[in-house]
Amino acid sequence: MPAGKEDYSFFENVFEVVKLVPPGRVTSYGAIAAYLGSKGSARMVGWALISSHQHNINVPAYRVVNRNGLLTGKQHFATPTAMQESLENEGIQIKDDRVVDFDKLFWDPARELL
Repeated sequence: MPAGKEDYSFFENVFEVVKLVPPGRVTSYGAIAAYLGSKGSARMVGWALISSHQHNINVPAYRVVNRNGLLTGKQHFATPTAMQESLENEGIQIKDDRVVDFDKLFWDPARELL
């Protein structure tokens, strides 16, 4: 999917927010979209993160999960377990492809980046 100029700017904004997610915390596609003023654009956030893999842009995309804490983007990493392994290396427990204690570990950019 070729990104237009507006998409590219949105993607860059996504990358900047994801870089701010602290180690040992997770956020969601929707939370990032809402923070960027595009509440209905969670999928676009996902596309941005896929783009980061394709273009070797260094962002901790593994810290972004769906609104229920599921590792829905894991198929876009180098191996099927890379996302989970990266999260576990930061002390986050995963069970059945879901972040354990998601509510406690959730990092909301709208609250954290006031």
